[in-house]
Amino acid sequence: MELQNTVKEALNALYHHPDDSVRMQADRWLQNFQRTIDAWQVSDNLLHDPNSNLETLIFCSQTLRSKVQRDFEELPSEAFRPLRDSLCRLLKKLHKGPPKVRTQISIAVAALAVHVSVEDWGGGGIVSWLRDEMNSHPEYIPSFLELLGVLPQEACSYRIAARPERRRQFEKELSSSVDTALGLLSACLSFNELKEQVLEGFASWMRLAHGIPGTILASHPLVHASLSSLNSEQLLEAAVNAVSELIHYTVAGSSGGLSAQMPLIQVVVPHVMSLKGQLRDPSKDDEDVKAIARLFADMGDTYVDLIASGSDESMLIVQALLEVTSHPDYDISSMTFNFWHSLQINLTRGESYSTYGSKESAEERNRRLRVFYSTYELLVSLVSSRIQYPTDYQDLSKEDLKDFKHNRYAVGDVLMDATSILGGDMTLKILFVKLLEAVSNCRNEGTHDWRSIEAALYCIRAIAKSVSPVEAEIMPQIIALLPKLPHHPQLLQTVCLTIGAYSKWLAAAPIEQSMLPSVIDILTRGMSAVEESAAAAAHSLKLLCEDCRRKLCGSLDGLFQIYLRVVSGDGNYKITADESMHLVEALSIVISELPADQAKSALEALCMPIVTPLQEVVNQGGVSLQQVTARQLTIHIDRLSHIFRYLNLPEAIADAVQRIWPIFKAIFDHRAWDMRTMESLCRACKYAVRTAGKFMGITIGAMLEEIQVLYQQHHQPCFLYLSSEVIKIFGSDPSCANYLRSLIEALFQHTTILLKNINDFTARPDVADDCFLLASRCIRYCPELLVPSSVFPSLIDCSMIGATIQHRDACNSILTFLSDVLDLANSPSGEKYRSIVDSIMIPRGSTLTRILIASLTGALPISRLEEVSYVLTALMKTYGIRVLEWAKECILLIPATAITEAECSSFLQALSEAASGKGASALTVTLEELSDLCRRNRTVQEIVQGALRPLELNLTVVSS
Repeated sequence: MELQNTVKEALNALYHHPDDSVRMQADRWLQNFQRTIDAWQVSDNLLHDPNSNLETLIFCSQTLRSKVQRDFEELPSEAFRPLRDSLCRLLKKLHKGPPKVRTQISIAVAALAVHVSVEDWGGGGIVSWLRDEMNSHPEYIPSFLELLGVLPQEACSYRIAARPERRRQFEKELSSSVDTALGLLSACLSFNELKEQVLEGFASWMRLAHGIPGTILASHPLVHASLSSLNSEQLLEAAVNAVSELIHYTVAGSSGGLSAQMPLIQVVVPHVMSLKGQLRDPSKDDEDVKAIARLFADMGDTYVDLIASGSDESMLIVQALLEVTSHPDYDISSMTFNFWHSLQINLTRGESYSTYGSKESAEERNRRLRVFYSTYELLVSLVSSRIQYPTDYQDLSKEDLKDFKHNRYAVGDVLMDATSILGGDMTLKILFVKLLEAVSNCRNEGTHDWRSIEAALYCIRAIAKSVSPVEAEIMPQIIALLPKLPHHPQLLQTVCLTIGAYSKWLAAAPIEQSMLPSVIDILTRGMSAVEESAAAAAHSLKLLCEDCRRKLCGSLDGLFQIYLRVVSGDGNYKITADESMHLVEALSIVISELPADQAKSALEALCMPIVTPLQEVVNQGGVSLQQVTARQLTIHIDRLSHIFRYLNLPEAIADAVQRIWPIFKAIFDHRAWDMRTMESLCRACKYAVRTAGKFMGITIGAMLEEIQVLYQQHHQPCFLYLSSEVIKIFGSDPSCANYLRSLIEALFQHTTILLKNINDFTARPDVADDCFLLASRCIRYCPELLVPSSVFPSLIDCSMIGATIQHRDACNSILTFLSDVLDLANSPSGEKYRSIVDSIMIPRGSTLTRILIASLTGALPISRLEEVSYVLTALMKTYGIRVLEWAKECILLIPATAITEAECSSFLQALSEAASGKGASALTVTLEELSDLCRRNRTVQEIVQGALRPLELNLTVVSS
C-alpha cells in the first residue's frame, strides 16, 4: 500500500508539480519502478482500484502491458492463470472505460497469449477462449472485440520477449484460427455501434488469412459490410483499411494468386471505382477524400502488373489515378507517385515480356508504350504545376521549407519516370511550353511573378540526365532565354543550377554555337547576388569545367580572374570559404587538360594565392604559428587538398608538394597537437600521394618520418589514416618494403600500448578506427610486411580487446580486420601465411569465439549482427570442427533460464553442419535467431552477458 501511494504521489508530481526538477525526478523514479518486480502487483492493484484517476490508470496499464511484453519470465509459472484472469476482469471492467487504458490491457492479454502455449492457455488457445467469453458475456463485447483486433497485430511483434520458436508457433495458431475470428466478427455486424471495431478487426485478420477462396470472400458478409461502408462518413476510414487489406490479399502468395481471387477482385474493384466522383466533391471532408485517394493508390500499386497490360478496364483505373494526381492537395496527389514509378518500370523492363518471343516481345512493348504515352504526357503537365513556390515562402518555417524541398524532389522523380516512357527530349518539349507560357504571362500581366517561371525551369533541370546531349531544337532556345529572365534571387539560383545540370549538353554543343561565355556571365552574376545563388553558381561552374574542360582551356584567363577574386575575397562575391572549393576544383580540372609546360605554370599560378598566406604565417615563427586559429590555416590547406585531388598531373603535383613541403613541415612541427589542423594537413598529403604516386620521391620519406615521430607524441588518428593511403599506393612496391615495415611496426606497436583495455578503446575510438583500417590495408596490399612481423600477435590481441567497442566505425574496422586475416589464411595467395596465422589464432580461438558469441547475443548493438556473423563464419571456414568445440564450451556457460538445452543443441547443430560444408547459408539464420533469443529482454541479456563476461576477457591479453 505504501508503494501504491508513492506511485500516485510520483504521478501527481510528474503531471502537476510546477518545478521542472521535481517533475524530472518523479519521471526517473517511475521509470525505475517499472523495471522492478513489485510493478506487477502494484499496477494490477491500482488498475482494479475504483479510486484511481485517469493518469494512474494510463500509467499502470502501460506498465502492466510492458511487463507482460518484456518481463513475463520474471513470474513463476503458476502466476499465469491469476494474471490472465485479472487482465480479463480488467477488460470487462473497462468495456465502457477510457479507450487508451482498454487498448493497453488488450495488448497485454495478446502478449500473454504469445508467451504461453495453446495447452497452457486452455480451451484450444486464445481465440477459442475469446469466443467462449464473448458467448458467455455479451455485455462485454466491446472490450473483447478490441482484443480480437489486437491479436493479429501482435502475432509477429518483436516488442514481445518471446522465444523465436514460440513466436512462430503463435503466428501459426492465429492463422489456423482465422475462420473462427471472422465468424466472431461477422456475428457482431448486427451491432451498429460496433461496426467500426468489426471492420478494423477484419482488416487485422486479413493480414493473417491464407487460402480463403475468392468465391467465398466475394459473398462474405464482412466483405459486403466493408464495401457498403465506403459510402458511410462515420465508417469510411475503417472501411478503407479493410478494403485495402482485401486488395493486398488478392495478390498475396498465400491467397492462391490473382486467378483464384478473381471473383473477389470483380466485386471489390467496381465498388472502389464508384467512389471516383467523390475525389472532386467539395462537400466531402478533406480526411475522407484522403482516405478514398489512398484506396485508389493502393489499388494501383497492387494491380500494377494487370494495369500495365493496357486493357480497357485497366485504363479506367489509370484515369481514376490521374484524377487523384490532379487533386490540388499535394498530400493527396503524391499518393500516386509510387504507382507511376512502378508502372514505368513494368512497361520498360524486359522481364515484363518474358512470356513473349523476341519479336512479339518488342511489338508488345511498343504497343503498351503507345497506350500509356498520352497518360504520361498528361502526368508531366499535372505534376509540374505542383512545385511552385508559395507566395509566403519567405515566412515558411525551417521544417515547412524542408518539406517543400522534399516535395520538389519527389516531383522530379516522377518527371524522370515520365522520361522513361516519353523520352527526355519529348518531356523537355512539354516543359518548355510551360516555361514559355510562364514567361509570357509574366510579361503580359506585368506582375513580375517569377514563381511560375522558376517552377517550369526547375522541372527542366530535373530531367537533365534524360535529355539527349545532341538535342538541338529546344535547348538552344532555353539557354538563349536564361539571360532574359527576371533577376529574382530565387529564380537566379535555379537558373544557375540548370546551367550546371546541362553541362554535358553544353559540352556537346557545336563550337560555333558555343554558349559558354553567356552562361559563365550568368554564373558570375549569380555569385554576386545572394548566398543561395552564389552557392549554386559555384557548384555549377565546377560542373561546367568538369564537362567542358577542353572548350574552356582558351578561357582560362577569365576563369583565373574569378578564382583570384574569390580566393582573395576582394570581389563582391557572396561565396563562402567552403563553396570556394568548387572554384579550386574547377580550375584544377581545366588545367589538367593543358599541355605539360603550360599546366605547370598554371599550377604555380593556382597555388600562389593559397601558399602565400601560409608562408607569411610560417615566416612569423613558431610562436605565431601555434597561436593562430586552426581556421586561418585549414582554409588554405583544404584548397591545396582540392588542387592535389583534382589536378591530374602527377609529376607537376609531386614538384608542387616538394616546393611546399617546408611549409607543411613547419605546420606539422608546431601544430601537431591541433587535431583540426592535422586532419586538414593529412588530407592534403593523402591526395598528393594518391595523385602523384611514385613521383613523390624523397618527399614521401620525409612526410612519413614526420608522422611516425609525431604520432608517438600526439596520437593523432589522421597520421594512421595517411599511412593507410601510403600503404595502398606503395605497399606492393618491393623497393619500399623495408621502410614501410619499419613504419607500420612503429605505428602498431605504439597503438597497442595506447589501447590496453576496452576503456582505452572507448576513450580513443578514432585511433582504434584508423589503426585497424591501416591494418586491413596492410593485409590486403602487403601482408608480407605485417603477418610475419613481431607486432602482428599484439595487433590480434588488441583487436580482441576492442571488438566490443560500441563506436560503430571503430567496431566495423576491428571486425573487418579480423575477417580479412581469416580470409587471407583461406585464400590461395595466403597459403604461405597459414602457419603463422594458425600459430596466433588457434591459441586465441576459444576466447575469440566467446567474444564473437557474446557480441552476437548482446555485447554489441543488433546493427552489428551482420559483421560479427561474417567473422564467426570466416572462423568456421578456417578452423571447422575446432570452432564447434570452442562454441560448445561457450554456449554451455549460459544458464538454462536464458537458453534451453534444445536451443543450445539447435545452435550447435547448425554450426556442425556449417563446419562439415553443409548448411552454410542456414548458419546466418541460426545466428540471427540466437541473437534474437538472447536479447529478448533486458534480464535475459544481462544473464547471457554475465555468463560470457566478454569485457573481462577483453581486459586479459591472451598470450600465444
